[in-house]
Amino acid sequence: MAKEQQLKTRVPHVLEDPGSAAIAKVYAQSFLDAATAAGIKEPLVEFSSFVTEVLEKNPEFDQLLTASTLTSAQRVELIDRIVAPHSSELFASFLRVLARHDRLMLLLSILHFGEMEQESRDGKRRVQITTAQDLNSKTRDTIEQKLSKALSFIPVLETRSDPRLIGGMVIQIGDTVYDGSLRTRLNKLRDSLRKRSLHEIQSGRDRFSHPEGD
Repeated sequence: MAKEQQLKTRVPHVLEDPGSAAIAKVYAQSFLDAATAAGIKEPLVEFSSFVTEVLEKNPEFDQLLTASTLTSAQRVELIDRIVAPHSSELFASFLRVLARHDRLMLLLSILHFGEMEQESRDGKRRVQITTAQDLNSKTRDTIEQKLSKALSFIPVLETRSDPRLIGGMVIQIGDTVYDGSLRTRLNKLRDSLRKRSLHEIQSGRDRFSHPEGD
């Protein structure tokens, strides 16, 4: 469990670096383009399997691939000896390119962006849904169906819970946020009441300052 958490924490860390994220996006697109040209329909299946079945289950090998003590040539030799005999030539070649350019540490990030790019090419986009409590499968399906009818693309839901919302939900699509949470509604109501009270107080002051008939 600890090993899985360690591997998973590497993705956000890389994604927080704009430079590394931009590089990972380019590699992800290049990999998918090469797979399309080669007629491979689901190239990310092998990619994902390599991450989950090889790297996650053999963290020592993962660390060896990215060890600073190895030269690029030695990393390529490792790939040729251990990975290539059990993978497609496309994926082995891709790993060799990453090894020669010292980019193997971006593998998880490249897979992440590859999945997003593939979804985009399939007419899908990720939609973040935040609710006060975890959604059950029925509610999730209902939300997904409604969004599918309202949007011009196929939504891929990513859900999380935040008790601070109290109720309702927040929907984020890219940089656009639709906030329908109860917390936000209450905040807006509070601000409205505050402005109204200030207005009434000011109006009262004006009446006292300028009595009728003066």
